[in-house]
Order: sequence, then C-alpha cells, then structure tokens
Amino acid sequence: MFHFILRTIPRPILIKLSLVFSKIAPLLYYGNTYEDPISGKTYRKFLPYGYSGKAKRDNVLCPGSLSLERHRLLWLYLKQKTDFFTAPHKLLHIAPEQCFYKLFRAMKNLDYTTGDYNSPIADVHFDLHKAPFENNTFDVIFCNHVLEHVEDDAQCMRELYRIMKPGGWGIFQIPQDLSREKTYEDKSIVSEHDREIHFWQKDHVRLYGRDYKDRLEAAGFKVTTEDFTKELSPELVERYRLPKGELIYLCRK
Repeated sequence: MFHFILRTIPRPILIKLSLVFSKIAPLLYYGNTYEDPISGKTYRKFLPYGYSGKAKRDNVLCPGSLSLERHRLLWLYLKQKTDFFTAPHKLLHIAPEQCFYKLFRAMKNLDYTTGDYNSPIADVHFDLHKAPFENNTFDVIFCNHVLEHVEDDAQCMRELYRIMKPGGWGIFQIPQDLSREKTYEDKSIVSEHDREIHFWQKDHVRLYGRDYKDRLEAAGFKVTTEDFTKELSPELVERYRLPKGELIYLCRK
C-alpha cells in the first residue's frame, strides 16, 4: 500500500499529505529500537520507501521527521564535520526536504532560501538549468537527489558553481551505482516503466556511476568524497538506519 501511494500521488500533494501523516505516525510506531538523530526520537521500526526494484527499501523512512537514511547521514555529517550549525551562512536549499525545512528555517545563523521547480514549500520556483540568482550569491548550497532528474546535468552543475560564492561549499547527493564506472544515460528510454528498470525510478533520466566526481569537477568544483559511515560504529549505523557505504560529495568553489 505504501509503495502504491508513492507511485500514484503527485509529489506536491504527497508533501502536503505527509505533513498530516507525520503528526500521527509516531504514535503508531512508538518504541526504542531505532533512533532518528535529527529529532532524537526513537521508534520500534521505520517505514518502507522506494518505488520499485533497487529503489525499494524496508525500514528506512522515519515516521516522525519523514527522514530517509540519506537525510540522517547528511545531518550527522553536517554536525560532526562542518561549521554549518555554528557559523553564519547564506544557504540555498534546492528541493528542500521536509525533515530539514523547519529546523533550518529556525536557525539564526542561516540566511535561508529554498528553491524548487514545483514544491509547495519552496520560496522560489525555478528551473535549475537557469537559476534566477546573481553570480557568487550563496555560501552553502544543498542540492540532493535532484541532478538525476534534470535534462542536462552538466548545465545544472555549472549553474550551481556560478551562484556559489568563492570559498563556498555544497553537498550534491545522488542515487549512485558504485559498480558502474560510467554514468548510464540513454535518451531513448522514455517510459516510466523502462526508467524504473534502467535508472531505478520512473522520473530519473540517468544512473550515476563512479565518474560522478569527475562530472562535478568538470563544472569547476573541487570535490572531496567521504564514506562517513566508516567513521561510525556498526551499531550506530544500524540504530540510525544509515546507508552504509554511501559517499558524501563535498563540493567547494
């Protein structure tokens, strides 16, 4: 049932419905087996997520914050490896995740702008191929699980570089098949069914391989990759339900 809802309801409507669901779900999943480090709350289990095939995962969606494993990983990384929560930053958050949105909005050290093509929680609606911001505008940019959706990811990466301030940084996570040397793209694959098979989701247009770092560097970024889960104990990785082995791409200008 949960997978059916994900597949059939448009994303803007899902976002609105999930705000209601997140109010009652914690009561249904009360317990202490798993913990969401974003909220500090615990649950007996998390919910499944994903559309089909490799994208379908069990026990990954937090009932309260609606965080996924990648969100919890990013939160811990930002806490332990950056000054994101302490230094002043002008932040652009593209495709803002609900688990972060209110928390980032309330942070006094952030000048916070959200952007998306159609999200109801975005401040600015735009196409990332031509971002409506001046050069060198933002100290920090988050653009996670976006580039696999866009027609021309190289152009979007150049736009991210253009609007980032010199000395700024960003994190641009993507679904990635690390068994692939090269990113897989085929413009002849257009049906939702075929895209799920080839790119893991019906609205993805590519599947990134190990060359993702090279593609970011071609846009101008200096890129550092980190497997942050290796710095955490196996017990914490399981308790937080983190994506073991997922690389974090820290991009600097």
